[in-house]
Amino acid sequence: MFKIAKLLISGPHRSAGKTTVTAGICGALKKRGVIVQPFKKGPDYIDPMWLSQSAGRECRNLDFYMMGAINILRSFQSAAKGADIAVTEGSLGLFDGLNEDGTDSTAELAKLTGSRVILVIDSTRMNRGVAPLILGQINFDNDLEISGVILNKVASSRHETKLLAAIKRYVGIEVLGVIPKMPETLGVEERHLGLIPLKEDNALKKKVEKMVEIAEKNINLNRVLEISRSAPPMEVVKPLHLKTRPATVKIGIAMDRAFTFYYPDNIEALEAEGAKVIPFSPMATKKLPNVNALYIGGGFPEIFISELEANISLRKQIKTAIANGLPVYAECGGLMYLARSITYNGLKKDMVAALPLDIEMTKKPTGLGYMTLESTGEAKWFTPEGELHCHEFHHSKAVNLEKNIQFAWKTLRGFGITGKRDGIIYKNVLASYAHLHCCAVETWARDFIKLAKDTGVSTAKKFQDDLIRNKR
Repeated sequence: MFKIAKLLISGPHRSAGKTTVTAGICGALKKRGVIVQPFKKGPDYIDPMWLSQSAGRECRNLDFYMMGAINILRSFQSAAKGADIAVTEGSLGLFDGLNEDGTDSTAELAKLTGSRVILVIDSTRMNRGVAPLILGQINFDNDLEISGVILNKVASSRHETKLLAAIKRYVGIEVLGVIPKMPETLGVEERHLGLIPLKEDNALKKKVEKMVEIAEKNINLNRVLEISRSAPPMEVVKPLHLKTRPATVKIGIAMDRAFTFYYPDNIEALEAEGAKVIPFSPMATKKLPNVNALYIGGGFPEIFISELEANISLRKQIKTAIANGLPVYAECGGLMYLARSITYNGLKKDMVAALPLDIEMTKKPTGLGYMTLESTGEAKWFTPEGELHCHEFHHSKAVNLEKNIQFAWKTLRGFGITGKRDGIIYKNVLASYAHLHCCAVETWARDFIKLAKDTGVSTAKKFQDDLIRNKR
């Protein structure tokens, strides 16, 4: 059996304060010497950065739509190995999800993993009404037990007294913390529909320290630990990734403040299939590393378009390498970077210009939510059978597309690039707005490594020979 303390933090609705509380608890427990493995339900990239910073271990996503139940358990156990406690932040409200029957909800995740549930309540403009709110959550699903609540944004001591009295009289559930309203203290800014990625600005780490301080002062951490340790053990499942091959190819991965959206499981899948990961910065790296393929993930490149444009030498090298056949897998921000240009707030900047399109930022999301894709059969290396489940989140659109572009995907759900198609194919590039988790198609890493080995090795050698000749 797999035995570990397990805690899941949710709320009746989104924006109840789950991230603040979860990050605070993770960091406070870490300071006590507890080894904390954080998780985030759903496909979100941004909240996990905050949880990773507070816990000191890489946060993992757990998503029913993209991964399925068995792969959630595999990822959960693989990541939690060696930790003392697994702390999961839910998404939306406790019972919210795509499916009407709740089979993809945070509550279902709690039941699947056997995690103890603590509910964060936004107490703004509420006193006696907190009781029926909590009662509704407790009584909605008889198969789920809520172990306690944390009251957030409590306005005053008088407000606290009223809330506690109502809960004691009508509910009887344990109150594990009371967090006062502190709008000026945290001041965590949001962009689009979520927090700003912590990796964009090191100054944001101070916010995490404040979250930890709040948890230490206002949450009964001893009881939180006791409750989480009462979680039942799990049946052992097969690890998510098994290292089966030695490193035979080098994959350059774009990693800097502009490109921060990567699932750790995806990188580990590439390594397990024989890749050596070589990080590089599209903003700062002047010479393209000697690699056999590139993986350019998502992020907010529009925020850094001036810096990206200024790195002319790298842009030219990437364009030349792609023209010579270098394999590239690019998601969202990566697609934008490979375009001719990005226009944001009236400012137009040149990008790699490897793909025949331009990018314009939009005020409202062009694509937001889960996607269902189906292969067109046009891609050379990635043509999975059946439906592919992934997600998209972009405040941008592709414009000035040249005719006769090949697409890898039909969009059965979602928008993608054209509303009907996603995944531009150019030579050995596959660039789309879709964000993929390796569990959606377990052959993804193997197929990409094979492409890198079959075509990327010779391409990389030719590219390096050209660089040497140009220096003479």
